[in-house]
Amino acid sequence: MAARRVVSALRSGPARVAPLSTAPAAREQPAAGRGAAPGCGAAEAARPPPPVVDFGSPREAYRSRRSGELVRGWLVLRLCASPWLLAHHEQLLHLTRRLLGQRLFEKLMKMTFYGQFVAGEDQESIRPVIQHNRAFGVGSILDYGVEEDLSPEEAERKEMESCTSAVEREGSGTSKRERQYQAHPAFGDRRDGVISARTYFYASEAKCDSHMETFLRCIEASGGASDDGFSAIKLTALGRPQFLLQFSDVLTKWRRFFHQMAAEQGKTGLAAMDTKLEVAVLQESVAKMGIASRTEIENWFTAETLGVSGTLDLLDWNSLIDSRTELSKHLVVPNMQTGQLEPLLSRFTEEEELQMTRMLQRMDILAKKAAEMGVRLMVDAEQTYFQPAISRLTLEMQRKFNVEKPLIFNTYQCYLKDAYDNVTLDVELARREGWCFGAKLVRGAYMAQERTRAAEIGYEDPINPTYEATNAMYHRCLNYVLEELKHNSKAKVMVASHNEDTVHFTLRRMEELGLYPADRQVYFGQLLGMCDQISFPLGQAGFPVYKYVPYGPVMDVLPYLSRRALENSGVMKGAWRERQLLWQELKRRIRTGSLFHHPA
Repeated sequence: MAARRVVSALRSGPARVAPLSTAPAAREQPAAGRGAAPGCGAAEAARPPPPVVDFGSPREAYRSRRSGELVRGWLVLRLCASPWLLAHHEQLLHLTRRLLGQRLFEKLMKMTFYGQFVAGEDQESIRPVIQHNRAFGVGSILDYGVEEDLSPEEAERKEMESCTSAVEREGSGTSKRERQYQAHPAFGDRRDGVISARTYFYASEAKCDSHMETFLRCIEASGGASDDGFSAIKLTALGRPQFLLQFSDVLTKWRRFFHQMAAEQGKTGLAAMDTKLEVAVLQESVAKMGIASRTEIENWFTAETLGVSGTLDLLDWNSLIDSRTELSKHLVVPNMQTGQLEPLLSRFTEEEELQMTRMLQRMDILAKKAAEMGVRLMVDAEQTYFQPAISRLTLEMQRKFNVEKPLIFNTYQCYLKDAYDNVTLDVELARREGWCFGAKLVRGAYMAQERTRAAEIGYEDPINPTYEATNAMYHRCLNYVLEELKHNSKAKVMVASHNEDTVHFTLRRMEELGLYPADRQVYFGQLLGMCDQISFPLGQAGFPVYKYVPYGPVMDVLPYLSRRALENSGVMKGAWRERQLLWQELKRRIRTGSLFHHPA
């Protein structure tokens, strides 16, 4: 069965480049009391309170920046605030390139947008930026920012070809996947409406190998003396997305089946971790459906597999789908409309089986390289129709590699209605199985696209209804994880946010829970060229903070630069505050005669 091979495959290199340390420079921290352990009783009293961080001081925020960089930052952010320029930026870039020629155009870009948001063209040219930021307490997460320049028509064609099975293309069978997990031409170009995430389109297995080699080079470049380097990957770059769609459909139907059984037992409206099924009642229900014989069903639900509580929760239920029980060969669920049992996973052709296997192999190669280099690997979140599979595959990598410390970090999108359930389930699973939980919390990059797709195709909108609801969800998830960190020194979280209120919330809760910067359990992350007034004060106060550092040739990263411009327009409050602080610092330097300030 394909689902079993997915799990078993996950449980079962290029030339080395000169290492470049990308972690923040170690800053002197007050020593803990003798025998102190993070977050433990009397030891907490022996430690001084965490340092106070001021995000409102222009002088402290921009100590690391020359005046010319401040002028560039203010100008670029000001241009990003112009609706007319943003609406016509592609035409303006094309016209400017024609008028100036290639060489002068690239020079102009390096003086403005490229210089603001991109570190350099290759691993060698980005070294000065990385070393400079590191000297001021800010680490780097390297990200090769090159993107394929496809027309919308080309993107749609590639997406439809790569998300449709051979059976569906030949017309010899209709898809049994739910509409959410089928490819739709109107949404074939996954870049549409997405302003803060790179998009990969499947071209061939050779192209996926090329993406893997790029990720390997980023991992190697992130390695060095520190064991706190980071690198980020996207699973849609590593294989055919058809597999992610089909596996996501399986996992969603299986989870929904659990909640249908819970409803039959009168247990609705509870949080995911609080929902428990009575095993005896469940056995009776499954037997009536004819999924398997009564003897087989009794063997699934034993004290050895589920304990002696007589109940079964969603984590127990999810464990039944993998290779640890015989139920995995009965992967069928009832269709509530037809009343018929349907297989969870459509059959793969031999070639599709090979493509799935290669995808899992690429993931394994990257994780092993990260372990070898001492680099933490963050798996980026993507669209909701891919995300259940991405999260499950990431979880399997965490089981394998997060034994001593969290090497693999999963990403949780807090604009999703089920974000809290996803976080709490995975934290509890890590506790039960004894591996180290690692998470990156983000708000999410696909909101507009997700809302439109749900409305047009006809399924429930997966996004929280308001911006305020998303903020509340982010803080709820973050608070839960921080509480876990207080009791589990091996768990880690990256707070990937440009929201100053969220960073203040994190610092306050860290102080209340006794989580110290020196413990390096809580990381912060922002994009290069944005929110320096948050990143650098954090770094200079000793908190682990990182910048996403994209690099690549000028012409190849133009799609990335377009998104950065659009993203700055979309976060007007934060961008306005950043421009204000930049302007205040420039005026201060002019007034005090320190316009030629040299960072030291």
